[in-house]
Amino acid sequence: MVSQTVKVTNEMGIHMRPANILVTAMTKYSSNIDIIYKEKKINGKSIMNVMAACITNGSEITVICDGTDENEMLKEAVSIIESGFGE
Repeated sequence: MVSQTVKVTNEMGIHMRPANILVTAMTKYSSNIDIIYKEKKINGKSIMNVMAACITNGSEITVICDGTDENEMLKEAVSIIESGFGE
């Protein structure tokens, strides 16, 4: 299991489009991904769960990956979030 705390920098937070970008990228990995936000654990492969979390701009979230390709998964997830989801 690996984890990293990252700050959400895109202006609108994680709404539908960013959630779709993240979930689509994460589903290619066999590992599990969870996002910790406001002490809640969110399944990072579920677009509905990610959107329902209402993660806002400036929020710090912890990304946790667990499985055979966890390091690659974490690296890509953090990269997507830090890039502001291309917005």
